[in-house]
Amino acid sequence: MDRKDIWIDFGLSGLTKWYGSIFEFTPLEMAVEAAAWGEGAYAPTLREDAVRLLESPLPTRVIDILSCAAVRSKFDPDVLWMDGRDWLRQIVEVCEERIRRDVPRFDALPPAPVGCPELRDAVLAEVRTIASELERTTADDPYYAVPEVVPSLERVVTEVDPDLGFRLFLRVLKAYLVPISESQHRRYRELGERFGYNEFVVDDGTLQVMPRGN
Repeated sequence: MDRKDIWIDFGLSGLTKWYGSIFEFTPLEMAVEAAAWGEGAYAPTLREDAVRLLESPLPTRVIDILSCAAVRSKFDPDVLWMDGRDWLRQIVEVCEERIRRDVPRFDALPPAPVGCPELRDAVLAEVRTIASELERTTADDPYYAVPEVVPSLERVVTEVDPDLGFRLFLRVLKAYLVPISESQHRRYRELGERFGYNEFVVDDGTLQVMPRGN
């Protein structure tokens, strides 16, 4: 399926959106439901994101930090319900099982190499433009504090995949209701077009666009 035909957030960032809005399933049941969405259309992108993070050089702590921030959940390494990499392995297994229902001979190859340094630099620029406000909002939240969100996002963008980094960045902005300007909103939509997203992946109605100085 073409990415523009997936009209909700997809991949790992899309899964975190499910966690923020559906509460009657266990995390594993939710991953199964996400992989099955659209008759399995969601499974390949979810698997790809999970494999990229799983095989990346990022410390598991970074994965755990962003998992918490994307769903607005307090980061406490002493009470995490599961190691982040173990969770990614479960997601990969769920996705590959769903894909093989339609493609029995599916060959679990690694994702294609990440290219386009221009997109990487563009995403980094947007993260850094709002870095101080984003870090303050996430780290100082009285109930859902998560430290080191900005450097963790930067590492995903530079060391894993700017596409995934951009979607996780958007997800954190939405989860913590971080206000953005109209010009930022316009640039995010333009970046989404360059990544080949459906327009609703960037703006699903939950970005906090404020009429302020641009």
